[in-house]
Amino acid sequence: MSLDRRSLRAGAIAGVFLLIGIVAGILLTVSTGGVGEAQSATPVGASSNGFPSVAKATMPAVVNISTTRVVKRQGSTKSPFMDDPVFRHFFGDEFSRQFQVPRERRENSLGSGVIVSSDGYIVTNAHVIDKADEIKVLLNDKRELVGKVVGSDPKTDIAVIKISGRDFPTIPWGDSSKIEIGEYAMAIGNPFGLNSTVTLGIVSAVGRSGMGIEDYENFIQTDAAINPGNSGGALVNTRGELIGINTAIYSRTGGYMGIGFAIPSNMVKSVMNSLVKTGKVVRGYLGVSIQDVNPKIAKQFGLSKAEGALVSDVVSGSPAEKAGIKSGDVIQRYNGETMENSTMLRHRVADTAVGTSVEMEVLRDSKTLKLSVLLAEQPKDMGAKKGESVKEEGKSTALAGLEVQDLTPEIARQLNLPRGTQGVVVSNVETGSAAEEAGLQGGDVIVELNRKSIRNLDDFRKASRLLGKKDSVLMLISRQGSRIFIAINP
Repeated sequence: MSLDRRSLRAGAIAGVFLLIGIVAGILLTVSTGGVGEAQSATPVGASSNGFPSVAKATMPAVVNISTTRVVKRQGSTKSPFMDDPVFRHFFGDEFSRQFQVPRERRENSLGSGVIVSSDGYIVTNAHVIDKADEIKVLLNDKRELVGKVVGSDPKTDIAVIKISGRDFPTIPWGDSSKIEIGEYAMAIGNPFGLNSTVTLGIVSAVGRSGMGIEDYENFIQTDAAINPGNSGGALVNTRGELIGINTAIYSRTGGYMGIGFAIPSNMVKSVMNSLVKTGKVVRGYLGVSIQDVNPKIAKQFGLSKAEGALVSDVVSGSPAEKAGIKSGDVIQRYNGETMENSTMLRHRVADTAVGTSVEMEVLRDSKTLKLSVLLAEQPKDMGAKKGESVKEEGKSTALAGLEVQDLTPEIARQLNLPRGTQGVVVSNVETGSAAEEAGLQGGDVIVELNRKSIRNLDDFRKASRLLGKKDSVLMLISRQGSRIFIAINP
């Protein structure tokens, strides 16, 4: 199973997460220097009409986004036989020119968007407008306008575009921190290009992370039916408030299977305001590698329950090092708030303004310490990881000279991989090695080793350590959108 950004353009693909979303509006005012707070609104779901009232109030803010980009072909722009003198003698130069291969081709894509202010700001998914040369916005009243990119944040898959005009329909923000599991949720969007489609479901879960979809994940899970073409839209509650922007579904068939994921509205609002004000997103930086506290670790550290973020490494010269945080510390509270896991801490740090001094409580040697940390700005190369050589730690001749590293969301984007692809990426293959002779290349993503799933470096290490010096290896790799098996003999 995986998540596939390209499925939005190509249609449903079996066994992948598909990029999708749904659309509703957000009621905002735009003040000088950024996007303002939402205006007050009467809860539309409180009327006797119920869900129809919610749909009627929110559908006018739904937009259909279509993008076009020009892809340049590499190599020759004409068929090889056009240079054949015999062909040119019989058919002439003019006839030959009619059969030249076009130098460029146009790619089209459909998605959804949400009008977030009356003067034309629209929020959508970053992947919907990625590399677009032209953006067209079709409103519910059939008007077609040109959209211009204000800013995009691939780490959360949020983008903001702008259309010219005034008095556009909008929807008020909802507070995603108050969402309860089991409450009704309505999805409004343009699946398969079918404008203004409404579906109903419930909130199935909150705080979903570790999906491999984005760098920052805190998804709302819903069973409201969503399909390709909905990307960049909205999830609304029974009060007609925006509670999330849907971005992906889980599917083994390429279609709806009852599990969709939405970016919480509070995260969307924060990112959008930053994009409108500065054109980029500035995040706080602590400078630690952290992991969840599982029951075994909790027992070792004398914790009553598996809670907090365990520091496994501290970056030299970082705010964390300057504040005295050490490897082995368990961060339990951040500015007075209990940290349930490492994901929660990561989000809180990223959302904190650069230059802010925060109070932290850490557990060290069974003692609670209070530390003050002055946050810096997150480096642009955040998340880049060094490759680790199998040659130095494995016994297998088949894997000798092979260097791999964790597959980060950023690397996955650079390789244009389906969203949610898990594995390790080949960073180097030694010349003359068995791996090179078998055809393994840099940029290949190893997803299986001897029919065992490889999700990360730990899985790869465990599998490689089981290999003898003369054992052969069967790998399943992902390369340029295709999966192939490669056999490596020592």
